[in-house]
Amino acid sequence: MQVYFSPEVITPHYQVLNVVDSEHKAVGNVAFLFDEKILYVYGILEEEGVGEDFRDLVTPYIKGLAKAKHGINILTCLYVGCKKIELKDKENE
Repeated sequence: MQVYFSPEVITPHYQVLNVVDSEHKAVGNVAFLFDEKILYVYGILEEEGVGEDFRDLVTPYIKGLAKAKHGINILTCLYVGCKKIELKDKENE
């Protein structure tokens, strides 16, 4: 099942995005908080079956945000169901 971002709130200091499926049903959310040198990412999905799609969606989004500030440190806390997940390229960030 494909998942997509649906913006809830976007400001210069943070973003809160709903994660929705192809039928526009909310399956979770993700928040991005911007500090001087740190990007905090917290996200949770209710359905375990969309874990890989969520990871594939959030990874390039984070990489894009990281390009806005050179040398930014990225701290993530992402859950699918009750399991914490790691991003594929975590070691390259």
